[in-house]
Amino acid sequence: MSTKEQTNNGVSQDSLYPKDIVKKLNQFIVGQDRAKKAVAIAIRNRWRRLQTGDLKHEIQPKNILMVGPTGVGKTEIARRIAKIIDAPFIKIEATKFTEVGYVGRDVDSIIRDLLAISISSMKETAFKENQKQAEKNVEEIIIKQLQEAEEKNKDKTHPLSKSELIKKYRQGELDENFIDIESRANIGVEIVTPAGMEEITSQISNWMQNMPTDKSRITKMKIKDAKKSLLQEESNALLNEEQIRQEAIKRVEENGIVFIDEIDKVVKSSGQSEVSREGVQRDLLPLIEGTTVQTKYGSVNTEHILFITSGAFMGVSPSDMASELQGRLPIRVNLKALTTEDFKKILTAPKASLTKQYQALMKTEDIELKFTASGISQIAHIAFLKNEKNDNIGARQLHAVMEKCLENISYNAEKHRGKTVTIDKKFVEEELPTEKESQEELEKCIL
Repeated sequence: MSTKEQTNNGVSQDSLYPKDIVKKLNQFIVGQDRAKKAVAIAIRNRWRRLQTGDLKHEIQPKNILMVGPTGVGKTEIARRIAKIIDAPFIKIEATKFTEVGYVGRDVDSIIRDLLAISISSMKETAFKENQKQAEKNVEEIIIKQLQEAEEKNKDKTHPLSKSELIKKYRQGELDENFIDIESRANIGVEIVTPAGMEEITSQISNWMQNMPTDKSRITKMKIKDAKKSLLQEESNALLNEEQIRQEAIKRVEENGIVFIDEIDKVVKSSGQSEVSREGVQRDLLPLIEGTTVQTKYGSVNTEHILFITSGAFMGVSPSDMASELQGRLPIRVNLKALTTEDFKKILTAPKASLTKQYQALMKTEDIELKFTASGISQIAHIAFLKNEKNDNIGARQLHAVMEKCLENISYNAEKHRGKTVTIDKKFVEEELPTEKESQEELEKCIL
């Protein structure tokens, strides 16, 4: 990406400094400043590498290992950072993979899936950019058909002119009229080959797609339906598939982010021996070190893809990982467990906080939700206590508590239409009586 190039989000990467990245992350994620800072620096370093000339081939990405309990923001940090810089992003769970030869998926499929995501994103962008031209082409095709029909209709003494047809077409007055549409035929054959033969698959697919064919199909349909069918066809015709493939590969190689969750689940503790777990680490190693993966769209070099791994590491330690893998994850950050104060901020501070989401949902039913400070504090306190008493699922506990708290309003929405419902401490206690009892029991134990 050039220094002046902008992402689809309109962000110029040459002016996107680490502090700016952290500021954007703060709009969605509460706390975890150390992790945000580490990721922001890693992202900026990738841009810096591209400006170093010949030396850029020698500079390796500083991959990251995030250590912390579930639900504290590890995945969200990686996902949001990819959106901010408009980078190809994939999240996978390490437990879904096993050593080649065992049941499961081989790790190379991570890169194939990442490239597929990149291509899909680029096609979507290209479709939007080509939208006006495609619509213009469709209009010309349909108007031509209508003109020919007008000329053939001898019963008409005053056939409509082209300008009159265009006016009626654009106003939708002709949508119910039928026309004959000639659809271009193409050969759409999905070729499946074993792993490692993707390059051959790509060559065969390209050859078959470029084969000349005289076949076409005439279909009679309403103009409103013809618009949709032809728009898809014209949009596809305007795509430069080869250019998209090459650019998608470049984006993956230079800006791709792979987030590997639950990396701790494929780590054996001292004294244990499990071949499959060791195999996954061994197979991940060349991918993170830098290797070439063959895909049906072309070869992808993983040397400069940023790998962010994460895990709770309960019962095992990062030091139990294969030493070579540890060496390829030089940046290690510890994320803190969330407190009641964190929960309060999560409920209100982010750009799309939970309270704002529920207010928007209920507004569709003409119900205004008003959250008071006492109500927010009580929801946060209950979520924290539930995490203490049961499995700690971090911020995800807030979703469960909020859903239960607002269940009756949501179910009986028609009874509250046109009203303002105040969510204060009393309301929360009435809607969650069992949680109040659990809170009192826990407080007695603490005392």
